[in-house]
Amino acid sequence: MTSEITLFVNPTAGRGRGAHAAQPAASALRDAGFSVRTVLGQDADDALRRARDAVGGGTGALIAVGGDGMVSLALQAVAGTRTPLGVIAVGTGNDFARTLGLPVRDPAGAGRLAAEALKGGRLMDVDLGRVGETWFGTVLASGFDSRVNDRGNRMRWPLGRFKYDLAMIAELASFRPVPYRITLDGGDVHEVEATLVAVGNGTSYGGGMRICAGARTDDGLFDVTVVGDCSRTTLIKVFPQVYRGTHLGHPKVAVHRAARVELVAAGITGYADGEPLGPLPLTAECVAGAVRVLGPRI
Repeated sequence: MTSEITLFVNPTAGRGRGAHAAQPAASALRDAGFSVRTVLGQDADDALRRARDAVGGGTGALIAVGGDGMVSLALQAVAGTRTPLGVIAVGTGNDFARTLGLPVRDPAGAGRLAAEALKGGRLMDVDLGRVGETWFGTVLASGFDSRVNDRGNRMRWPLGRFKYDLAMIAELASFRPVPYRITLDGGDVHEVEATLVAVGNGTSYGGGMRICAGARTDDGLFDVTVVGDCSRTTLIKVFPQVYRGTHLGHPKVAVHRAARVELVAAGITGYADGEPLGPLPLTAECVAGAVRVLGPRI
């Protein structure tokens, strides 16, 4: 393995934490004897091109510094290759790191862990989801949660996470359950009125909302959480339970497991790792061991 490591940095992640996090992470890697090269990129497309160039050029590891958006970009470069992925989780969500038990908002500690993992060959083979040519590590969201994202993305004010809190309140006032057709592994069909359907490779999204609390990243299967035809009152009561994962015991919630999931619903956008995929219908496939991640074994 080459001693040159590539730091893939989002300087704006976590309201500027990304820029500050790169230095202690790089110092930890250099102290361990690695040569560190930093890749920024002028925009997402340019950053991804540079990351793919680094992987194609034989970098020893690609280490994403930022939140789940930066990890998502990095996955597009390393998935299906033998190049390990490291994560310095300093964004607002950090759900990929949480799922894998990696440090969150501790760039020096995350850098040391990545260096130790590289030196000790401590690698996790982690499943990924794939929709078309796009890979994802955490959750494909659709329904109420994706409509909140849609509304929040259209809002110019306020800034930050408060914008999505307001978007959630607005959606609660108008949302109705949507008819879904969910096809599992090409044959098991569920036609349901659903508030949301979440396809989880990982356990959480939105900064620790454990929507697919039982999901594993080493079993080759998604956990598919279906929240049925909830009233607004029920949704408001159930929603706080998502942070503990206890919502899975509610009678309006069902969980299925499958390696291939097709979602069909009118007027719904799919989001994966917080990034828009496009309107349904969408088909997601779980690809076992699609990426090697630096860190403690799960």
